[in-house]
Parts: sequence; C-alpha cells; structure tokens
Amino acid sequence: MDIAALRTAHPDHWMKATAIRTLTLDAVAAANSGHSGMPMGMADVATVLFEKHLKFDPKAPEWPDRDRFILSAGHGSMLLYSLMYLTGYEDMPLEQIKDFRQWGARTAGHPEFGHARGIETTTGPLGQGIANSVGFAIAEEIQRATWGKKIVDHYTYVMAGDGCLMEGISQEAIALAGMQKLSHLIVFWDNNNITIDGTVDIADITNQPMRFEASGWHVQSIDGHDPSAIDAAITAAKNDPRPSMIACKTHIALGHAAQDTSKGHGALTNADQLKAAKEAYGAPMGDFEVAADALKQWAEIGARGATANKEWHDRFNALSANKQAEFKRIYAGQAPKRLSATIRALKKQISEGAPSVATRKSSEMTLEVINPIMQETIGGSADLTGSNNTLTKDMGTFHPDTRKGRYIYYGVREHGMAAAMNGMALHGGARAYGGTFMCFTDYARGAMRLSALMGVPATYVMTHDSIGLGEDGPTHQPVEHLAMLRATPNMNVFRPADTVETAEAWEIALTSQKTPSVLALTRQNLPTVRTEHKNKNMVAQGAYVLADAEGKRQAILLATGSEVSIAMEARDLLQAEGIGTRVVSMPCWELFEEQEESYRKRVLPGGPVRVAVEAGIRFGWDRWLFGERGKREKSGFVGMHGFGASAPAERLFEEFGITAAATAAKVKSLIK
Repeated sequence: MDIAALRTAHPDHWMKATAIRTLTLDAVAAANSGHSGMPMGMADVATVLFEKHLKFDPKAPEWPDRDRFILSAGHGSMLLYSLMYLTGYEDMPLEQIKDFRQWGARTAGHPEFGHARGIETTTGPLGQGIANSVGFAIAEEIQRATWGKKIVDHYTYVMAGDGCLMEGISQEAIALAGMQKLSHLIVFWDNNNITIDGTVDIADITNQPMRFEASGWHVQSIDGHDPSAIDAAITAAKNDPRPSMIACKTHIALGHAAQDTSKGHGALTNADQLKAAKEAYGAPMGDFEVAADALKQWAEIGARGATANKEWHDRFNALSANKQAEFKRIYAGQAPKRLSATIRALKKQISEGAPSVATRKSSEMTLEVINPIMQETIGGSADLTGSNNTLTKDMGTFHPDTRKGRYIYYGVREHGMAAAMNGMALHGGARAYGGTFMCFTDYARGAMRLSALMGVPATYVMTHDSIGLGEDGPTHQPVEHLAMLRATPNMNVFRPADTVETAEAWEIALTSQKTPSVLALTRQNLPTVRTEHKNKNMVAQGAYVLADAEGKRQAILLATGSEVSIAMEARDLLQAEGIGTRVVSMPCWELFEEQEESYRKRVLPGGPVRVAVEAGIRFGWDRWLFGERGKREKSGFVGMHGFGASAPAERLFEEFGITAAATAAKVKSLIK
C-alpha cells in the first residue's frame, strides 16, 4: 500500500483519517494494552461516513432521529473513541483518550453502553453488535411506519470484522435482516484477511459477499482506503431497498511495520515503529497531537448536525400535544399510567375466578390486556409462538409488507432474537419481549448476559420451565437453568406460581428501567394459589407469606412456580398432623434480596425447619435454607439432583420425588 499516493490523492481526507490512526497508536501505547490495527485500517471508511453521511449531533447524543453507529468489532474501540473526541462529544475529552483502558475512564477496552453518551451498545463479544443492529433497524422501521418519516427516518451503520462474521450469531442476524428487507441497515465489513491466529484462511474460506447475497442483502465490494469509492458505495446502499453489506478491502494497521500481519491486530507499542508510522502519515509527532487543520475540520463535521437536529425538533413540535407526550413517554421507557390499574383488574378477576391454567397461558392473558395500552411493545418467538403464547391478536405481524406490525417471527434463532431485543431496547421507544423454551436460554445466553451488563430491560419469556413439560424429555427439561440465570448480576428471574403472580411479574418487567427480566413459565396447568385479592404487587417483594401456620410454627416451606401448589398440599398434610407450617412463595430471589432485613426476617424467622421445593437443582437454595437465620441441620431440599426423563409430567414428579407427600416426609424427618 503506497501511503504517499494516498496522502497525495486526497490530502484533506487523509489528514482527518490520520487523526484517528495516531490517536489510536498513542492511546494504545500509553495503556500498553489494546487493539490498534482495526481503527487504523477502517479510519478511511469512518471518516467518509461521519463527514458525508452520518446524521448526528454530538451536543445531543440521545436525539431520537439520529443515525446509529455500531462498532461490532468492539476491540477496535479507539476508532469510536477517537471519532467521539474529534467531533466534540462532551463525554469524550482528550483526557479520556489519554486514560484509555484505565480505572474509572469512560474509554474501556471495549465500548460500554452507559459509560459515555454516544456509545450506542456494548460490543466486544464478537457478533453481538451486528446482531444488535437488526433490532435497531427493526425498531426504526416500526416507528417510521407509525410516526411517519418526518419524525423517524434514520439509518443504522455497523462496522464488523472477520470475527463478527465467523460467530454463529451473525448468520442468525443477517438471515433475519435479509428476510425482513431492513433497508436502513448498512454493514461495513472490514475485509483485512487477518485474525489473531494468522490469516483468515487458516480457519475460514467462506465467501462472505456471497453469503450475504444468499440471505437477501445488497452487496458491494470496494477499496476501503479510497474515499470516493466509499462515498459512492454508501450512497448506493442508501438507495437500495435491501439491507446492505459493503465489503471494504483494507490493510490492518495501515502504514505501520506490523501492517497486514497478526501482530497488527493487537497492541502496537514499539516507540520507534510508532514514530516511523507517524512520519509516513505526515502527522504531528507529539503524543496525542492532531494537526490543527484536521481538528478544525472534524469540529465542523461535529457541528453540522445541529441544523438537522433543530429541523427535526421543529417538525416534532408541530405534532399535537398528545402525540408529543406519547413519544416522549415511550422514549423515556415509562409505562402508561393505566398499566397498574389494568394489572389490578386482571388480578381481581383471576382471584375470584381461580382458573387452573399453565403460567405460559397466564402470560398470554396478561399480554392481552397489556399490549393494547402499550403500543411500544414488540413481541416475538423463536419458532414457538403457539407454545410460548407470546402473540396477542391486536399486535399484527412485522413483515416487509406490514411495517406497523409488532410481532416478529424470529425463526429458530434464539441468540439472534435475544440480541435483536437488546437492539430494539437500546434504539429507544420500544419494549421488547421474546419467547423460547427455557432450556434454550443456553442458546440465547450471550445476548442475555449483555442485557444484564448493559442494563437493558428486555423481557425473556421462557416457557416449559421444568420436568413438568413431560414427554419431550431431558434434552428439553431445564434443571440447571434457574441457577445459571440467578447467578447473573442485574437480572430478575421470575418463576410465578399462578396467573396472579404472572401478572405482577409482567408489571415489574414492563416498569423496569435498567434490569432485564426472565419469566420462567410452565407448560402444565397450575391452580390459582392467590385466591385473596390484594391491590399490592406481592411479587415486587420477591418472596412473601402465602399461607401461615396454624398453631405453633414448626416448619417453613419455600417454593417457586409449579411447586408452590405442591407446598400448599404438603402444608395441609402437615397441619393435619398438628405440625404448624408456613408456605413462602419466592417468585423472584433477586427482589427478595433487595428487601430490608426486617422484612426478610418476618418472612423467614429463625427457628422452624425449612424445606425448599423446586423442580430444578439445589444450587443457590442454601442461601435461604441455612442462611437468613436458618440452620443446616434443620433444612432440606425437594427437587432435582440430575437430569430429567421422558414421561408424562405427573409420572415424572412422582418418580423424582417432587410431591406433597415427599415434602411432608422431609419436614418430619428434620423435626426433632
């Protein structure tokens, strides 16, 4: 690659792109850590995008109609940080660049949503960014159809590398995007033929452009260092009705001694090589120094968006007061005031009627009253709509021909679904939920973890939550998944016992601002255990006394979900023998942990025998059995100790000893 020729052909462009490269080299050198090569290779693409196409205003990073820029190859974070500094984002002064990867800095090793305004999503686990982008684009399509182009009309741009495209989630994402014809989604592939281990062909020979074409994308291949070609490709992409992939042939670590090598992927910290690269670039030699002309031009690029922002606000202010208020509400992530009263009315109806239904059906019943009053909900299922009960009749299907539809058929793409849900929530103006079988949280896990890490309030409707699903057998019967999900920080795991608890769990999920929710729901019918109506949301306390002991309290039964009714039956057996027994329903451990100790002590006082009943493994239960004033020798567990089996649910509960009789026997064996 002839650096001199590039400098001569487009001198102004070259110096702006050089600023990204030198800031990257200096930041990585100062940190003695990081990934230099990708920002150096993609600096030309980024410069053209930000200068000629991206609609953004650094002074208003949350402007709803901005274009979204997603760095899926998150290891190249200095590309994003440099752009934010150069264009004038207030959260990204030069001091942050100098503190790259240091404690307390906004410039983490990989971009972290919430650390600095202007970072659209957390990327680093490869493939997640491009999969998030599908959700961003879906939310934009729905809102453009709903609010009109004057209010919503923007693009989602993504930079992805070879690693992003090798990850399996990328196929789920691009196949869904192609089928949905997401025309406002444009992906730049950094085609540099280098991975950490060596050239790409030691591990992969996939023809990526053909792969995207096969999934229904518009594809172009260009020289990723030619600003004219980059500009023309973006223009063509914006004029095509399909999502677009632009294959940008680039040189990793352009202009450095490590160019086009695996060494170029990582931290380039050799002082002599850094100096030589700057000399080749014609750049200022000082640390973190940018040429004055380049700084001025970048500042002008950043200032340009203020006009578009003002024009948008003029159009927005022309809307009726009611429409403005509704738009602001959904972008603030606030539930409508009617939600609480709607949930209370449903709870009262259920408590009085006491139906026996599966909690997956309870969820559907709740959504039937929620979705009409929360038009921002976007639901879906990974090819299990009839099993997850996630579709309500008012939603309509999201499809290229019906953009106002709010229900998405994701196909068998659990991971892509979860990542897209994150993207919708991050886009703003959307409350995303999606369903699959609970055992397939294994497939969605990477994106679910990022929901928790980012503080994104996505809602995961996970049905068939135990051996109670029956004949499909141990491959489909989750036993360790509750423990896995509960071990995840900042994730509320709800396992409701009946329709009333399910409705309360949904209310919490839809009013959450920074915590994702998992609803673990049954296939089998369950009786209504909350037969006394209470306006108060009891699930919000995490655990509560469902039935207290009659006479001297000698035992406390703790249970979740389908096992709460088993605990209630066991209580009847024990009370009949004069053993006073309290039943505590524990639909959400995380919320119970957050309660004042005085409340937890009232629910779980010291003294009585404690037995937990749950059709999952014991892991985690000891916190409640002999923590919180309990004693090891006075505690027991009724549940699973291995994998399930294929048989009708009733037989499975009997064979695995998860019954009222077994629970009562466990209590009696512990009473001395």
